[in-house]
Amino acid sequence: MDLKLLAIYLQDHLAGASAGRELVKRAHASNASTSLGTFLADLTREIEEDRQSLLEAMRRVEVTPDRVKQALGIAGERVGRLKLNGRLRGYSPLSRVVELEGLAFGVHSKMACWRTLAAASVNDARLRGLDFAALIDRAGRQLEQLEDHRRKAIALL
Repeated sequence: MDLKLLAIYLQDHLAGASAGRELVKRAHASNASTSLGTFLADLTREIEEDRQSLLEAMRRVEVTPDRVKQALGIAGERVGRLKLNGRLRGYSPLSRVVELEGLAFGVHSKMACWRTLAAASVNDARLRGLDFAALIDRAGRQLEQLEDHRRKAIALL
């Protein structure tokens, strides 16, 4: 695998992981006292663990995190907060649906990254020893739970 292309790929995924971390924290803060909030608290921890796994993969293949891309990912998440949600101020039921869909998009992308790295580990011994199968399984479980909560949120629109 071309190291330059791999570096771009991993740096882009780290930017997405940074944005996802911000989104899940915000969603949790807005839903903390609900069953969704309980799920989001667990998801926040798991997303941070997954981000650390990505950083470990990057370290192993000697790819330096790109702080500019990470900052742009976080800024993009913050700009996304400006979308209309049916209310001039504050949180609405539509906000919840859009946040859950955004999180699902991020988790789907993360799962694709784990699959890519698992395939790359066949030819790159530096990536061996990272449990990509467990990371893929966890992302699948996260997607199922996000979809369950999204359906419940849609019912409240």
